[in-house]
Amino acid sequence: MRADGERTQFNKELHVEKTPIPGLLAVDLPVYGDSRGWFKENWQHAKMTGLGLPDLGPVQNNISFNAERGVTRGIHAEPWDKYISVASGRIFGAWVDLREGDSFGTVFTTEVDPSKAIFVPRGVGNAFQALEDNTAYTYLVNNHWSEEAQSLYTFLNLEDRSSNIPWPIPLNEAVRSDKDLLHPHLEGVTPMKPRKTLVTGANGQLGRALQIEFPGAEFLDRENFDIANPNSWETRDWRQVESVINAAAYTAVDGAETPEGRVEAWKANARGVQELASLAIQNHFTLVHISSDYVFDGTKETHDEDEPFSPINVYGQSKAAGDAIVATVPQHYIARTSWVIGDGNNFVKIMKSLAEKGKKPDVVDDQIGRLTFTKDLARSIKHLLKSEAPYGTYNVTNDGEPVSWADIAKRTYEFTGHNPDDVTGVSTDEYYAGKEGVAPRPLQSTLNIGKLQSAGFSPRRWDEALEEYLKS
Repeated sequence: MRADGERTQFNKELHVEKTPIPGLLAVDLPVYGDSRGWFKENWQHAKMTGLGLPDLGPVQNNISFNAERGVTRGIHAEPWDKYISVASGRIFGAWVDLREGDSFGTVFTTEVDPSKAIFVPRGVGNAFQALEDNTAYTYLVNNHWSEEAQSLYTFLNLEDRSSNIPWPIPLNEAVRSDKDLLHPHLEGVTPMKPRKTLVTGANGQLGRALQIEFPGAEFLDRENFDIANPNSWETRDWRQVESVINAAAYTAVDGAETPEGRVEAWKANARGVQELASLAIQNHFTLVHISSDYVFDGTKETHDEDEPFSPINVYGQSKAAGDAIVATVPQHYIARTSWVIGDGNNFVKIMKSLAEKGKKPDVVDDQIGRLTFTKDLARSIKHLLKSEAPYGTYNVTNDGEPVSWADIAKRTYEFTGHNPDDVTGVSTDEYYAGKEGVAPRPLQSTLNIGKLQSAGFSPRRWDEALEEYLKS
């Protein structure tokens, strides 16, 4: 109903529209009225997220009652998302992008009545002016107020001239707070920084490569964040996290077969992952998790993302459990990889060292797969996050013909100027004969990377990457 008692008709279909401010969305709401008044679904999760509205995950509902026409509030940018609507009356809404980036200072204005809502992303300054008496302005938020959160607020002076906000009621005639006139003008505003990317396992082979691709991220090693230690989780405000790349894991395949190793593998690869997944769901951040070809038994020549788990050792079992847990997170990427090579101790470095020492090693020739260089793996993760590829599992290895470990050893000898015939291929059974405490290995580790390529990322051939790696 309008303030003058005249019945207002709203004839809209549910519709979500982009605005000039990235992430700020205008929503048309169906309103059903009769002589008694009207009804609307103000927030309807399934329908609205299906049309592209972010999964807000509201934790609090606030109402600002404005008794007089001309009440003007803002311009405030909070470190959380807001979903704004009107329960009665009308407002003139104004939004200014106060986030760090190219869109800083962009302005969007519109009138909002009960048939319209606005999704305001974190860091976008929000202001409004009541156009009718008794206007009830309501908004959902996805974080609770705290002193720590308030320290992240960004403010813009209500009278900022560079924003050119066309207030319907001149501000000198409006009802306003003196505090809103004390904030800096746009040229003096410190832009709000984006939410953080966290990387666990920072000192591992992949962690070192991720430091190059994500220079602004916060890197956590076992010293300052042990994924297997429950006490680690209370050390930060997870609402200020945009994404977590979980490169931490227990990777001692043979060690996991011992009683002590079994406990450690499950703590790091499943229990710690469960805590991360729970935090991702609660705080709406994207979880990127690194998986392994060891979740399969290796009986198929190539493995697709939807192949059922069939691990044949404890390490593979713990990794499969972690994958299943991460798959419950709405915003997740599982990067499944194999035969990882990067900055650290690995098979290629061992073969290079043996070649330089004139050794003639026996190397397994019936385990087949492709190398994954951490440089390419880190770039693929960056691509998935930046391109907003569909969430889910992606096989990530280097491209090229699948080969055996013995073939890779021979190529390493060749690329380093040594005789590849010094490498002798042997079967897995021959290699491990008489050795105790050895975990069974899958014989076929080739992962189909077609889904990753369809998402716009094509890794290099493994042999080209190997030659570059040995030269560097």
